[in-house]
Amino acid sequence: VQLQASGGGLVQPGGSLKLSCAASGVTPNRVTLGWFRQAPGKERETIACISFSDGSTFTQYSLSDRFTVSRDNTKNTVHLQMHRLKPEDPAIYYCAADSPNWPRFGCRWGVETLWGQGTLVTVSS
Repeated sequence: VQLQASGGGLVQPGGSLKLSCAASGVTPNRVTLGWFRQAPGKERETIACISFSDGSTFTQYSLSDRFTVSRDNTKNTVHLQMHRLKPEDPAIYYCAADSPNWPRFGCRWGVETLWGQGTLVTVSS
């Protein structure tokens, strides 16, 4: 399984950014893809995930008014649309894969979670 994240970059406060993660080597309808982030000196944080099996989602409540997760089943790709970015949002954003019912468990990662490389998001004027 390979997870290729893209779309990170520099954005001004209040701006928007869309991240994408393309998964290869996964079995369609048998995976959930999700987004996480880790800022320097902080713990990794769950953002959201979406099941490719039934479309169920989980989004961290504190981010749900600005961040939206979506999927493209035809391309095995998950997106993270981020709006009204704030100075506290900069981090490395990671894509990960887990079981199809992952959203039911709040996208909690474990030993079976597969991680992709991160993409850096910077918020600065």
